[in-house]
Amino acid sequence: MPRYRREIFVRQGGSLIRDDDDFDKIPDLDETAAGDDRIRLIFTCFHAALSSEAQIALTLRTLWSLTTPEIARTFLVSESTLAQRLVRAKRNIQDAGIPYKVPSNDMLPERLSADLGAIYLIFNEGYSATAGDTLTRRPLCVEAIRLARALHELIPGEPEVIGLLALMLLHDSCQDTRTDDNGDLILLESQDRNLWDQTEIDEGLAFIEQGLSLRNPGPYQIQAAIAACHAEAKRAELMDRRQIAAL
Repeated sequence: MPRYRREIFVRQGGSLIRDDDDFDKIPDLDETAAGDDRIRLIFTCFHAALSSEAQIALTLRTLWSLTTPEIARTFLVSESTLAQRLVRAKRNIQDAGIPYKVPSNDMLPERLSADLGAIYLIFNEGYSATAGDTLTRRPLCVEAIRLARALHELIPGEPEVIGLLALMLLHDSCQDTRTDDNGDLILLESQDRNLWDQTEIDEGLAFIEQGLSLRNPGPYQIQAAIAACHAEAKRAELMDRRQIAAL
């Protein structure tokens, strides 16, 4: 098994230290190159005039029509608090005259973190639904992965975009084994790993290796490396638990 921790971390004084390498430069972008209208619209929600929580909540509400209660449960706040945030966000957009367009190259990096957060929250709502009659909402997972692919095409050298895409692919690979015939949850260690989607696993592992080669680890890459430890084990008892704990 690849030693993910050794490749991306050094330990010093009990803390994890990041390498000092800078992010790769984001390539030139004009509006015709974005290729996905939803990606364009997502970025418009992530203006500096809005708080990060408002940015994500507004994206989930306007683009994917998640209900206020669903988003409130995602943020662990009351429905009234979330509703007030949405109202303030819309008012701030109007007052600031924020345009609906792809941000310029120099603004793209600072918008990226919130963009990735919104995509991951969409995936999480699909992976473990907060409402409805089923434990999962698979179309949301599919859409989140599709958006991450589009974002990767837009900025292919960004390590955390690669990390998030790897993470979601690895989690999605076991979707068909997460519930029984009655729709009840099957815990990870009890799932039939022979039924996991090996194509998604292989693709996710390849993305992890690509991200690690950039030597700029972040939270999504770390979580993806943990997911890889689970995905590579042919049986639950063969998981490298020390590696997982170290990550």
